[in-house]
Amino acid sequence: MADDTQTPGSPTTPVGYGYCAWHHRHARGVRLIRVEEAGSGPSTRGNMFACRPCRQAYNLVPLADRPL
Repeated sequence: MADDTQTPGSPTTPVGYGYCAWHHRHARGVRLIRVEEAGSGPSTRGNMFACRPCRQAYNLVPLADRPL
């Protein structure tokens, strides 16, 4: 017997929408991949998010899914 502890999402479950840093367009379902801190001065760096197709194509693991 399979132990399925994951609850399927409902139609009201929020989905992230943002800019995918890999294909340079907005997309649904983006996840945080990398955090780049800007420090004290002006910088163009920032957090990098990726959509599902880019995560699969580039073998990216979301920050929340990485082991501690």
